[in-house]
Amino acid sequence: METLLIIGCGDIARRALPVLKQRYRVRALVRSPDPALVASGIELIEGDLDDPESLAPLAGWAECVAHLAPPAAGGEIDQRTRNLLTAFSAPQESAPQKRGAMLPRRFVYLSTSGVYGDCAGEWVEETRATRPQTERAMRRLDAEWAIFDWGDRNKVKIVILRVPGIYARDRLPLDRIARGTPVLRAEEDVYTNHIHADDLAAIVAAVLHAARASGTYNASDDSAIKMGDWLDLVADRAGLARLRRVSRAEASRVVPADLLSFMSESRRLSNDRLKSELGVRLRYPTVADGLASTEIAA
Repeated sequence: METLLIIGCGDIARRALPVLKQRYRVRALVRSPDPALVASGIELIEGDLDDPESLAPLAGWAECVAHLAPPAAGGEIDQRTRNLLTAFSAPQESAPQKRGAMLPRRFVYLSTSGVYGDCAGEWVEETRATRPQTERAMRRLDAEWAIFDWGDRNKVKIVILRVPGIYARDRLPLDRIARGTPVLRAEEDVYTNHIHADDLAAIVAAVLHAARASGTYNASDDSAIKMGDWLDLVADRAGLARLRRVSRAEASRVVPADLLSFMSESRRLSNDRLKSELGVRLRYPTVADGLASTEIAA
């Protein structure tokens, strides 16, 4: 049984663990001990992506890696990912394998669909040029470049999942709706993209296991929905009042800058490659399907 190392063992990783534990001996990089992970049979390696020296034990201990940890806040460079790649590549006297066998054979990274930037509502395939417009998206694209370069140099198969907004019962914009922050009127609204957390966990497990998986995939559902309509669906399901619709000019005055940035990018992600090449079948093909199966308490 191969060993899988999870970097960033948060919500998505934990949803995927029941499947992953059937296929791999699972290890996880953690900043501090986690009794819940230990109880589930996961071997923990303590380390911090912001502390390169603490990552030395990672070299040579896993055939597969799932890098699900976010970059640090601020800047256009993802130093955490660069620290991780350096740790994998550095020769270690204590490593159980020889230098040539130390590197993983497969490396999966969760990126963001934000690397495409604003696409004026067009359908977006993985071949589209990247044009990130925010620092958070620039950091993700920097990580992608670093990972692909490292993979090319070391003959490691790389899979990048470009992920849109993740939702689940405990990952809904209820606070925003409760605050009454307005959304754009329909004629000025942007298309937004989503994936249910359970489906994303299944996709991570699929690309780790599928021998043909390689390169970049849009990890999105089938929805083609505008932001205001998405928030209306959530509000209706939770029994909350729908948000007021405003012009973009008014939104620029009343909507916080970080939220306004999401209201300035419009695209519709194509997931054809994910489904046609890997045979992925979504449990929740649209946000309407996902919300219909979810009990929501406002």
